[in-house]
Amino acid sequence: MDLLARREHGRVELTRKLAKRGASVELIDIALDCLAQEGLLSEARYLESFVGYRARAGYGPLRIREELVQRGLSRADVEQALRDSGIDWREQLEQTWQRKFAGQLPGDMRERAQQGRFLSYRGYPPELIGRLLRGLDLD
Repeated sequence: MDLLARREHGRVELTRKLAKRGASVELIDIALDCLAQEGLLSEARYLESFVGYRARAGYGPLRIREELVQRGLSRADVEQALRDSGIDWREQLEQTWQRKFAGQLPGDMRERAQQGRFLSYRGYPPELIGRLLRGLDLD
């Protein structure tokens, strides 16, 4: 309960944390089943919370997807959460680029590569990055 009071957790993540603290696997499963039945543990809420948090921090859908899959969530659930988030990834890309590079289009290939690497690392699709850095409308 203490872990869930701080923030939403996924079932796999919570299982790992409790096992690290010495709880037996049987007790963990029983406790998590009870929490899920009471509505205190929800994968959907966790996905929604995580996607929103990471998007507000400037990360794109590719990075968020991989982070969630690495945390043990199913790819189908992650894809659904990204679709349901209602986030305009083009707008998020532009805001992240504006914050980091003050809206200055790259002047040469070196700058273009630097900006592209940064945005790619943040998890934005290459086709959107290319359009942005060429100065094209993202729509």
